[in-house]
Amino acid sequence: MVVKPNVRSALRAVFDVMREGMPDPATLPDNGFDPSFIERAAPVLEFLYSKYFRVRLAGIEHVPANGAALLVGNHSGGLPYDGAMLIYALWRQLHRPLRTLVANFAFHSSWMRPVVARFGGVRASTSNALQLLERGNLVGVFPEGLRGVGKLYRERYRLTHFGRGGFVRLARTAGVPIIPVAIIGAEEIHPVLRKVTTLARPLGLPYIPITPTFPLLGPLGLLPVPTKWSIQFGAPITLPPAVEGKDDTLEAAEAVRGKLDEMITDLLVHRKSIIFG
Repeated sequence: MVVKPNVRSALRAVFDVMREGMPDPATLPDNGFDPSFIERAAPVLEFLYSKYFRVRLAGIEHVPANGAALLVGNHSGGLPYDGAMLIYALWRQLHRPLRTLVANFAFHSSWMRPVVARFGGVRASTSNALQLLERGNLVGVFPEGLRGVGKLYRERYRLTHFGRGGFVRLARTAGVPIIPVAIIGAEEIHPVLRKVTTLARPLGLPYIPITPTFPLLGPLGLLPVPTKWSIQFGAPITLPPAVEGKDDTLEAAEAVRGKLDEMITDLLVHRKSIIFG
C-alpha cells in the first residue's frame, strides 16, 4: 500500500510523540492537552474516518456548538478506535475538542500516556470532569469502561452494567445535559474470542485480546476489520434536580442506558451488512 506523504507525516508525528514520552499529565497545563496534535494527526484520522471505517454521522445537531455537555456512549472494539473516531468526528464537524475520561492504566504506559493526553484524555475522576465542564468543554464518558472495550464477540452490542451512575451525579452537579452516543461497527473490528491478562501487565495493558487474526498473524493481526460505522447523537437529556431524601441516581442511569440501547438496536435493525452498512 502506498502511503500518501501527508498521512506518512501524520503517522511520524504520532510515533514521535510516543517516543518522546510525557511526565504525569496532572502536572502539566490543561492535563497535557495539545489541540495542534489533533491537526497534525488529522490525515491519519481522516483516512480512518472517511475511507477505512466510512463513518456515517447522524444527529450532530444535538451537540451544542458552544457550552458544556456530557456525552455518554457505548464502548467496544478491543482497542479504543471508537473513542478516537468520536473525538475526530466532533473536531471535524464542529471543531470542538472532546475531553474524554480515561482509565488510569492508559496513564501508566509511557507510550500511551502522551498520545492520550495530547488528544484530550484525562484521568477519569469527578474533580477532573467537573473542572472541564465548568470551563464549557464537551466531556465524553463510556460508563461500560474496560468491560465494554473488552467485550467478547459473542457479547457484542449488549451494554454492560453502567456502574453506580457516577455520570448522572456529574451531570447534575455541573448542571449540563447528557447526550447519548450510539456507535455501531466498532464491535466487529477486533472480534475478541478471549483475553490474556498475565502477559499484558508488563506492557501496561489490562489484557491482550485474542482474535481470529491475533496473535496468529503477528502484528498484521492487529489491523482492524474495515467495518462500516455509524455514530449517532441522541437528543439531549436534561435530568430533573435531585429530590432531597430520594436517591434516583441508578434509576436515571438506567434510563440513559435504556435510551442508548434503543438507539443501538435501531441502527442494527437498519444495517444490512457489517462491511457495507
